Amino acid sequence: MNEKNRKWMIAAVIILFISAIGAGLLTKLKKETGMDLSKNYVAVVRIDGAIYGGPRENFAFASSEGTASEQIMYELEQARKDSRVKAVLIRINSPGGSTGATQEIAEEMDKVKSAGKPIVISMGDMCASAGYWLASKGDYVFANPATLTGSIGVYMDYMNVEELMNKLGVKNEKIKSGAHKDILSMYRPMTEEENAMIQKMVDDIYEQFVKTVADGRRMEPEKVKTFADGRILTGQQAMELGLVDAMGNYYDALNYAAGRVGMEGEEIPVKTYSSGTSLKNILNGEMKSILKAMVEQMKSEMIGAVSEQPVPSIR
Repeated sequence: MNEKNRKWMIAAVIILFISAIGAGLLTKLKKETGMDLSKNYVAVVRIDGAIYGGPRENFAFASSEGTASEQIMYELEQARKDSRVKAVLIRINSPGGSTGATQEIAEEMDKVKSAGKPIVISMGDMCASAGYWLASKGDYVFANPATLTGSIGVYMDYMNVEELMNKLGVKNEKIKSGAHKDILSMYRPMTEEENAMIQKMVDDIYEQFVKTVADGRRMEPEKVKTFADGRILTGQQAMELGLVDAMGNYYDALNYAAGRVGMEGEEIPVKTYSSGTSLKNILNGEMKSILKAMVEQMKSEMIGAVSEQPVPSIR
């Protein structure tokens, strides 16, 4: 195989690679954003991993480590404003997260419901702590029998390395503007007054959590407190306590959401607003097939080049 043919082969492979990525991107965009869907549909919002306060994900380089509150708020806002969305399904697979970020998302959920669009919750492997905080805001909650949920409670931990530092002969010095400016410092124990202050703050957030669950599940706060001690529950146990409405998977929840707004049919039209169609995800799905084709092509060319023998020529 001469140099000219080699260059043409490399150029063809590159063009094939780019075309395949482009085709895959368009296909996934149509499938995941609902470009070609019918007039009415169910919006699907996914919460995966720990919930934290942060900006929306970059389209091309979306992260798979946790969920940023601004991303979920954006998706809920889009679903609320979209006149073709009749219901919202929130799929939660999260161990918990930041209280502030969770409350931001919960506020957007309230706006969706105020717009007359029911929210159905589908729990995955885990929907605990802050995850359940959000689940309790739903109009109807599905879980799997073995889903890990509950963990209704609040905690704050800190580390004290004062003795270790003393053994190392290292002393932490600081200049502060107030007596409690270095509260929760790892270089000294908290005072009794500071312990009381932190406990009061934790108790305040706990009461907010309990009230959210009580309001969402239509229970008395005192009843919620009988199991809101941080315990983990299975989906089945949660249903027995009134924290879950039904056992079912994602598709059960999707069909329920559609049926609740009068949408019928085997294929439920779905729309998402997430940046899940990232370059990373495209490459994960497309790279294997593209690389396989490239390897086969190169193998074929190499075999052909090796088998070529000089032949007589007449000039």
